[in-house]
Amino acid sequence: MERGILLYGPPASGKDTITSALADLDRRYVPFTRLKVGTGRTHGYRMASREHLRQLEERDEVVYRNDRYGNIYVVDRPGLREVTSGGRVPVVHLGQIAGVRAVADGFAARWWRVLLWCPRAITGQRSFGRGDGDTAARLAAWDATERDVADNPGIGWDLVVHTGGVSPRAAAERIHAVVTAAG
Repeated sequence: MERGILLYGPPASGKDTITSALADLDRRYVPFTRLKVGTGRTHGYRMASREHLRQLEERDEVVYRNDRYGNIYVVDRPGLREVTSGGRVPVVHLGQIAGVRAVADGFAARWWRVLLWCPRAITGQRSFGRGDGDTAARLAAWDATERDVADNPGIGWDLVVHTGGVSPRAAAERIHAVVTAAG
């Protein structure tokens, strides 16, 4: 059976750096590159047209879609199939619990749900430090994430990591231990 990791947390909670540390620990961990329809940052996304998105939706190949920052972000079935081939373990970044549920329920795999958390002030510092031009929007997303967690107490996290007080390497080691303990 395919396996995967769902990393959920507010902006700048460490999803990218922890994913990189996971890949350094074990080459089977592969960042899942979501489709993006829109403008702005292209690094870390598979850019797609609205027409391509429409075709995926018509074929029921969209596992999860969210609209944020004026763009559309998509977790697609063909992308997940490609990444899970050969025993690879996709690491999917999500910013909404609805997305965690949609991917876990919409793509057959053993999914580990990991909540990454950091204080709002750290999100602001990290966002500013990495040069985000929309730090205010990232902080608004942090607020929305806090509400999302409060509104969904029964999500059933396999692991919670407070990234304000742990290195990306240590966080990755904790995640890896949970995944490998389950087989």
